[in-house]
Amino acid sequence: MGDATTIVDTYLAMWNETDPKRRARLIEQAWAGDGRYVDPMLEAEGHDALGEMVAGVQAKFPGHRFRRRSGVDAHHGQLRFAWDLMSPDGAVVVAGIDVGELAADGRLVRITGFFGEVPALAAA
Repeated sequence: MGDATTIVDTYLAMWNETDPKRRARLIEQAWAGDGRYVDPMLEAEGHDALGEMVAGVQAKFPGHRFRRRSGVDAHHGQLRFAWDLMSPDGAVVVAGIDVGELAADGRLVRITGFFGEVPALAAA
């Protein structure tokens, strides 16, 4: 998988997959073995920790789904995209942007997640 959009879509499918075995396959497809995820509330490194992190988020937000809400902007092994976490009734619970780095084989080495919109410029 060298295509950044395919990797991002596989990464988001990881968040939505409730079956641990299928989720593990998605993690293997999308992430390098030492891949690291961080956001303001969570962090995980390695395939097993990523799977446990996703299971924890699913337990906290049962029936919720992640979706990509932008294209994937990629260059020089870096990427960014916007996403939403949707409740079962379709309401957006959290929105954010992820910034990532790709390994030479095209899989994710790192994702840094941010919640909400970019902060406004402070008045001078």
